[in-house]
Amino acid sequence: MAGTGHQEVRNGRYIVRSGAIAMLLCPAIALATVDNWNVEGENGVLHVTGALSAAACRLDMQSARQEVAMGTTPLSSLRRVGDRGTPVAFQLYLRDCMMSGGSQQDRRTAGRVWDPKQPVVTLSFSGNSDMQKPELIQLKGVSGVGLRILDEQSRDIRLGSRGMPLFLTPWNAQLTYYAVPERTPATPIAGPYQAVVDFRLSYE
Repeated sequence: MAGTGHQEVRNGRYIVRSGAIAMLLCPAIALATVDNWNVEGENGVLHVTGALSAAACRLDMQSARQEVAMGTTPLSSLRRVGDRGTPVAFQLYLRDCMMSGGSQQDRRTAGRVWDPKQPVVTLSFSGNSDMQKPELIQLKGVSGVGLRILDEQSRDIRLGSRGMPLFLTPWNAQLTYYAVPERTPATPIAGPYQAVVDFRLSYE
């Protein structure tokens, strides 16, 4: 959150929130209230818990865990190392984006991107890297093909590092990325495949 010097992080699998507050009845308060346990009738205790989030946005739960169907890619279209299949788009939806402003450093250009009202976010993707081409995600079940992640402008995503800072639309925002199968130097072996890709959203 801009202006505090703290960093709120949301993870693609787990949403990490700070500032959790448990509102429980404590003995000091109980002593100051009327003792209703000795009156006629039935009694009970209500425990109230919740959380306050300081993040600029809330990651939609459907985006936090989703499946991307890549379809069938013929090996005949991936004959040479570096050949790519058809990109498949997937979206990340952010809700309740506050007009709190934001500031992020672009790790690639060393410049700083900021806005007094629009929140700014950076994303990083991670997963098991392909042994032949570490910039690709390893695909389990096949050989000779890895998975590349591209942003909305078809720019390569560097695994494990933050991407270009993005301005978010107030209230509700949508981020689009692409998963692309790509040929590697390994001997190709066809078959069904799967991969797990983690992502993290970072606000400053």
